[in-house]
Amino acid sequence: MGGRTVAIFTAHFDVTADAVIVELNRRAVPVFRCDPADYPAVVSLAAHFGVGWTGLLRAGERTLDLADVACAWWRRPGRSTVAPDVREFEWLEREASAGLRGVLSTLPWLNHPETIRAAEHKPCQIATAAQVGLRVPPTLVTNDPDAARVFAKAHGALIYKPLTGGILSDGTVIYASPVDMDTIDDGVRATTHMFQPRITKAYELRITVVGERLFVARIDANSEIGRQDWRADYQNLTYRSYSVPDHVADKIHRFMREMRLRFAAIDMIVTPDGGHVFLEANPNGQWAWIEDETGMPIASAIADVLEGATP
Repeated sequence: MGGRTVAIFTAHFDVTADAVIVELNRRAVPVFRCDPADYPAVVSLAAHFGVGWTGLLRAGERTLDLADVACAWWRRPGRSTVAPDVREFEWLEREASAGLRGVLSTLPWLNHPETIRAAEHKPCQIATAAQVGLRVPPTLVTNDPDAARVFAKAHGALIYKPLTGGILSDGTVIYASPVDMDTIDDGVRATTHMFQPRITKAYELRITVVGERLFVARIDANSEIGRQDWRADYQNLTYRSYSVPDHVADKIHRFMREMRLRFAAIDMIVTPDGGHVFLEANPNGQWAWIEDETGMPIASAIADVLEGATP
C-alpha cells in the first residue's frame, strides 16, 4: 500500500505549482513542498537503506516521511548550493546534489527527474516523434556555417531555434526567428544551432498531456512577431479549445510512452491544409495560463495523477 503524501519539488515562487497545491488541499491530500536549492543549508536529509530507502526529509518545521510518498512532482526546483567561500564548495555542491537526488530518485514520480533530463533533448524528441508517425520538419543541428548554407539552399527560408530555454544571463530571451542567409558566417561555429524550414501556419497548438488526457488549446497569433513565435507576444494571442484528430492523438500517446513521460506540454503547427506538424515537447512545460484562458481543468488532472486516481 502506497503513501498518501504528494511531494512537490519546486522553487519558492511557482504559481503553476500553487494551482495544483490548492486543488490537493481542497481534496485534503497531504502535500510536502520543498525547494532542493535549500539543501543542504536549510533542508536536511536522513535516509536509511534496509528493505528499501526510508527516512525523513526536513524543511523548516515540515517533515516528509519518504515511505509515505504517493507521488512526487519534480516541477522547477533550484540547484543545491553551498556557500562559495567554503573550501571545495564545488565538490560539496556535487555531493549534496548526488545524495539528495539519488535518494529522491527512488520515489514514485509524475515524471522521473532523470527522464525529464533525457526528454529535454530536442534531437531525441524529433527522432521519437518521427518514429511514432508524427510529421516533423527537416532539421539541421550544426556549428558549421557551410552546412547551414547548404541546408538553406535545399529547403528555402529557415527558422533558427535555440536548443535550450533560450534565456541569457541578462534575462534576454532568444525566440524562434527567421534566418537572414546573409548573416550566416563563422559566428555559427561558436555553438550549436538548430535550423528548420519555415512552415506556413494556419495556427498553432499547445497540447498539455496529463496521463491519458489531452488538453488541446488552439493559439492564434495576431501579430507578425507572434506568428514567428507566439511566446514573444502573449498580449496579441487568442485561445480556444481544439480537438486533434484521433490518429494524431494516438501518435501523441505513443510518443509519451516512448519518452516515458506522464506529463508534457507539446507544441504543434496546423498548416493551411490541415496537417499537424510536431515542433517540440517540454516535459516540464507551463500550462497555468492556458487553464486561465480556456477553463481546461489541467490542475485537477495533475492532482488526479499525483494522488493516484489515474494511471
